[in-house]
Amino acid sequence: MLVFFLIGDRSLEDAHCFLKDLVSKIIGLPLFVSDELPHYADGLKELFHKCIVQEPTGRRGRPRKPEKVVNANLDYATVHKTRDKGRVVKVETKIVFGSKERIENRIKLLPGKTINTSYVERSNLNWRIWDAHLTRKSLTFAKNFKWLKAKFSICIAFYNFIRSHETLSRSVDRTFKPKTPAMAAKVTNHPWSINELLGYKVYVN
Repeated sequence: MLVFFLIGDRSLEDAHCFLKDLVSKIIGLPLFVSDELPHYADGLKELFHKCIVQEPTGRRGRPRKPEKVVNANLDYATVHKTRDKGRVVKVETKIVFGSKERIENRIKLLPGKTINTSYVERSNLNWRIWDAHLTRKSLTFAKNFKWLKAKFSICIAFYNFIRSHETLSRSVDRTFKPKTPAMAAKVTNHPWSINELLGYKVYVN
């Protein structure tokens, strides 16, 4: 289930904003995986660290700044893809934060069984298919950022609450029982209709 999204660019500010809002919506410390954009590592370090006061040196001058020590339980890995004439010819992974053994054990519990970014890449493809304003090198560009975000919010809600996913709906005996990501996350017990989605009242404190 997609719990958060952000429409922006690959800037330091947007990366930090994305991570801050994402972390506020999850419990515990999951495994983080991304491409090699360095802003993600910087953002995670800011969110999951403690400051260690440096011992005084006894010399003149300003005291040394506290050292930022990353949470030992933070697991973060990156994926690097080498391309030749537009085709991926090599995929390399790197552990940035965390224990290699712990990350490998967590990976074993996931469907992919390896460090990868395939899920988010597939999601990005879905959004470009569903929303022409997100298509690259196209004349169907969005002219209003506010309405682009509003429309994309409906796409995300449709994905989570209305659209049944085959991988979730196919049972062991191969029968098809419609199941949405929201149902898998036990947020609801049935696929919503478009009327139910658009008529849902959200209360904001």
